Amino acid sequence: MAGNEPSVLPLGYDFAQPDLLRIALTHRSAAKGKDTLSGGNERLEFLGDRVLGLVVAEILYRRFGREREGAMAKRFVALVRRETLARIAVQIGLGDHIQMAKGERASGADANPAILSDCMEAVIAALYLDGGLEPARQFIERLWLPLLDEDPKPPQDAKTRLQEWLQGQGKALPQYEMVGREGPAHAPVFTIELTTSDGIQVRAEGKSKREAEQIAAQLMLDKSNNE
Repeated sequence: MAGNEPSVLPLGYDFAQPDLLRIALTHRSAAKGKDTLSGGNERLEFLGDRVLGLVVAEILYRRFGREREGAMAKRFVALVRRETLARIAVQIGLGDHIQMAKGERASGADANPAILSDCMEAVIAALYLDGGLEPARQFIERLWLPLLDEDPKPPQDAKTRLQEWLQGQGKALPQYEMVGREGPAHAPVFTIELTTSDGIQVRAEGKSKREAEQIAAQLMLDKSNNE
């Protein structure tokens, strides 16, 4: 764990059951014994995703009392997507505390957005299981609320932005095709291939088809901006 103990993480909470945090910070490549059966922190990741979704949905419901469901949904997607989770993980230095095989760390896995976001969800689940919803809520509010102040308008999702950009270029709408699905039933990984009318392709993975499509759309936007 790069010489750091889990307690150094700025969580604002002392665990009554430290093993929960240890498991949350264990990548499947470093899982041993009974932890191997659950894939390290994968079961906690599954729960943490739901806890994060509940808290963020409640934050949006209370803060934007006059906003329609569609606008709140756009804010929700932006706040719980992989990129946001990874961004916050970097902010608190989470990557330095993840237990993983030496080969994984040497390859830069501790900076991989997918691994960082999964571990962040696992930490949220550990907070929830150890102290109930309130510690998890306080942690999420402390780190996620500032993001709401960055842009007062509901964010536009990547698929919509890509569609408008292509239409502005006089091009047809892109095609999204699911080309793969892997992983266990409780934590599937979908692979989406996006193809534009001029044959440019990108692939992206996500926990759902919708998430993978959004990530693919953002990749295409980034690709277009760099050309």
